[in-house]
Amino acid sequence: MKKNQVKPSLRNQNGQGVLEYVILASLIGIFCLAAVKQFGSVVNTRINHMRKTVVEHIPTN
Repeated sequence: MKKNQVKPSLRNQNGQGVLEYVILASLIGIFCLAAVKQFGSVVNTRINHMRKTVVEHIPTN
């Protein structure tokens, strides 16, 4: 009887481990999306400023 009781317990633990990895991967993904959204506008602003500066210093004939 003990063998039958141990196997379902092991299966539940394996499923729980997979679920924990899925939750952790989801949280990391959400964090990365938030970071890109937060810093994306800053990077875009700096690139636009550099582009304007370069265009201003190009000599025109």
